Amino acid sequence: MPAKPQYRRVVLKASGEALMGGQGFGIDVSVVDRIASDIAEARALGVEVGVVIGGGNIFRGVAVASKGGDRVTGDHMGMLATVINSLALRTSLSKLGVEAIVLSAIAMPELCESFSQRQATAYMNAGKVVIFAGGTGNPFFTTDSAAALRAAEIGADALFKGTQVDGVYSADPKKDPTAERFERLTHTEVIERGLAIMDTAAIALARENNIPIIVYSIHEQGGFGAILKGEGRCTTVADA
Repeated sequence: MPAKPQYRRVVLKASGEALMGGQGFGIDVSVVDRIASDIAEARALGVEVGVVIGGGNIFRGVAVASKGGDRVTGDHMGMLATVINSLALRTSLSKLGVEAIVLSAIAMPELCESFSQRQATAYMNAGKVVIFAGGTGNPFFTTDSAAALRAAEIGADALFKGTQVDGVYSADPKKDPTAERFERLTHTEVIERGLAIMDTAAIALARENNIPIIVYSIHEQGGFGAILKGEGRCTTVADA
């Protein structure tokens, strides 16, 4: 085991759906607490952590558009859902004694601070967990893109993508038992093969900024810390 973690500063992208646990909607506090404990473990290793959470457990903007509604309004509603999830995670981290700050791309001064690259970097330098809410603040961009953008802005060494499975597969392994699992891919291979781990804009942004993407199962307790220590099961997407 290495004496120090493999990465100094990372962004963790967690899907909103993961927060539902066994429920069909909303937030399962026990799941949020478990994710918070994984983040606390990473902080104990000395890793600086930023977090982006999706809003799919509460609302998805594309669902409005698919039924003939206004996509822009739908996306704004989805951004509000990410703020709700971010506040929930901050609460769980606070219960563990981990100081966390929510920075929103949409101004909500009564609830949290507004995002700025300078402030986010200052908080991370001070050892605080920074939770990036509100997506990019713009419609038509996913929280995957927000995660890649924030990772680039704060100079993250890696972008962790917490998913439902333990890496990148050629197909959904829950539906196709013959799906091939990859240990390592390049950003370009992911895009060319059409592997749906993140949207293309997010992968391209990570590639342009030389940020590796680590795909792992967010449901495996301790998995985040294990990978940071050079253990654990994941797929690494990197061009180097």
